[in-house]
Amino acid sequence: MNRMLVGAFGALILVAIGLFWWQGRAIEAEGLPPPEAIASPERKEPEPLPTVEVADMQGPELPTAVKMSDEQRRFARYDINRDLIITRNEMLSTRVSAFRRLDKDGNNLLTFEEWAVTTVTKFEGADANGDGRLTPDEFRTTAPKRKPARRCAC
Repeated sequence: MNRMLVGAFGALILVAIGLFWWQGRAIEAEGLPPPEAIASPERKEPEPLPTVEVADMQGPELPTAVKMSDEQRRFARYDINRDLIITRNEMLSTRVSAFRRLDKDGNNLLTFEEWAVTTVTKFEGADANGDGRLTPDEFRTTAPKRKPARRCAC
């Protein structure tokens, strides 16, 4: 049964290839005159291209990069439409992804349990012996991990 299916599939592929080859052949038109190699006497010479003297011309000044302070960069992160005014929506828009991570049930309402889940998870992960209390050694594991200093990719 499988051999018959493979054979039928192969035959269909060969027929399809044959049809594409038959339709894709270029049609050669016979009897077309060759292009004229000799220019006719009434043909005019093309006009020369215009030239401009650029020795005395001066282009516009190149733009300069502005070094922004930390506070200016922070302001620019919040000012989405670059009108130099931060609206309430612009201020809140940067926190949407953090809110979505906390809102576990997706109803756009943050309950205390949803808000506290990361803290509880962190506490339970640090409490190695499961006694509900953190020793100084266990508490030390809750410290945020420092990112390694970036190496120059020069």
